[in-house]
Amino acid sequence: MLLARVLARVVGEGQLTIIDAAGRQHRLEGTRPGPDVTIRIHTRWAGIRLALRPRLALGEAYMDGTLTVENGEIYDLLDLLGRNMAALESTPMVKWSYALQRWMRVLQQYNPVGKAERNVAHHYDLKDQLYDFFLDRDRQYSCAYFKTGEEPLEEAQLLKKQHIAAKMLLQPGQRVLDIGSGWGGLGLFLGQQFGVDVTGVTLSREQHAVSSRRALEGGVADHVRFKLLDYRKEPGRYDRIVSVGMFEHVGSAHYVEFFTKVKELLDDGGVMLLHSIGRMEPPGGTNTWLRKYIFPGGYTPALSEVLAAIEKVGLWVTDMEVLRLHYAETLRHWRQRFLANRERIKQVAGYDDRFCRMWEFYLAGCEVAFRYMNQMVFQLQLARKQDAVPLTRDYMLDAEKGVTIKRSMAAE
Repeated sequence: MLLARVLARVVGEGQLTIIDAAGRQHRLEGTRPGPDVTIRIHTRWAGIRLALRPRLALGEAYMDGTLTVENGEIYDLLDLLGRNMAALESTPMVKWSYALQRWMRVLQQYNPVGKAERNVAHHYDLKDQLYDFFLDRDRQYSCAYFKTGEEPLEEAQLLKKQHIAAKMLLQPGQRVLDIGSGWGGLGLFLGQQFGVDVTGVTLSREQHAVSSRRALEGGVADHVRFKLLDYRKEPGRYDRIVSVGMFEHVGSAHYVEFFTKVKELLDDGGVMLLHSIGRMEPPGGTNTWLRKYIFPGGYTPALSEVLAAIEKVGLWVTDMEVLRLHYAETLRHWRQRFLANRERIKQVAGYDDRFCRMWEFYLAGCEVAFRYMNQMVFQLQLARKQDAVPLTRDYMLDAEKGVTIKRSMAAE
């Protein structure tokens, strides 16, 4: 079997048994302990595709049921592959696919006004109930912040909002712009806790409806508002700008455009906090399956290309932090909640088994990418002026220690 011959050179940690379409077993044993997984390939064509185009075919085969996991779950298979990723990436087919992605990445990430809205709708305008089944009550759909790794998801997401707020040097009455405001959780938190005037912009109609309703129900619509608007069309000027989990949808061809607009939107003494997924290696491409089924137009940048765009625009990087395993833990919580609610997702939200397998693969694959591979999260603090923030980071620590957190609206 071609797939077994390819993987025989890859599995150095753990054991993998492949049952092919003819019922033959192929046992691949690594020299180091690790997961022991058995998979069944139900058609000969699925096995060929897995050998030739693994990055696309693996997710499609699991979604379609032509690959099933008989000992373990799909996470266990991806965990096994993640532990052996260095060897897998050295195989000719994977190396060829990486090279093709790098060559095509500018075209794949072209996100002008209009197309960006369609790409966002593909993921964020799904049935509203879906996200309630795996996110925290505040619907924070980005990396949480774990101080010990043992915190419940709700607490870790609250810590994330505190951590971001501490870097923004907020004062009552300041004007704050939230680019990619999601379901409104961060904007509502900042408006409620710090007395700032918040404007959030999103391209998702579903998210805009939910966030606007939450502001009204929370009695803060007079100073926390949300617009269905591309950030490039926002005309105002702001003391503070925050963007969490949106930059991954910008695309490398638009980085200079993004930071040029940020500079235009910031007052002279203004500060921005950018929170984004990134990669700890040189620029590359987006996983083929993830781009096709989950995040069309999405891309996680290397810091080198982000910083190069910031330098061209002439903004100061006044602080930078890299969060490593925080997102792996966040995704673990999401995956476990999704699996626990799988039948309810089918019944209440009306999604079928194929959709559920697609999302299980997405959550498991992303968790493995953050746990074993090249994915991380970075937070950049940016300013127009060199002296916009204090000379040391003590103010961040003081803000996190001193902030008194009231019950969030999401928990009420």
